[in-house]
Amino acid sequence: MRYVHVVLGLLMISFAAVQYNDPDTLVWATIYLIPAAWSLLAAFRLPVVRTPAWRALLWVTAFAGLAGVVYYWPAMPGFWHKEVWRLEETAREGMGMMIAFAVLIVVLFSAHRKLAKP
Repeated sequence: MRYVHVVLGLLMISFAAVQYNDPDTLVWATIYLIPAAWSLLAAFRLPVVRTPAWRALLWVTAFAGLAGVVYYWPAMPGFWHKEVWRLEETAREGMGMMIAFAVLIVVLFSAHRKLAKP
């Protein structure tokens, strides 16, 4: 799972990096960097993420991510089609929020997964 978390963390960092010319750069860079931080923390410090306090914070973050998905959910039909999301900023924002939430779900899975016995 470590490699999955590293790849997801780097993906989220790259999403944040391409926000440099967006009018709301700070908002979207933050939205992408939070799951990146969780993913990289899970990759390199999973025992820390598994502590009760950090898991509680992870759950709060995941619920905030879910709220973001609901808030940014694209209103146009077929938002996943290339011809729609290439033209509609709200479709791209909604899908970006869904991806960020999916990364948080992967981290939640790792944090709650039973440790393998040697």
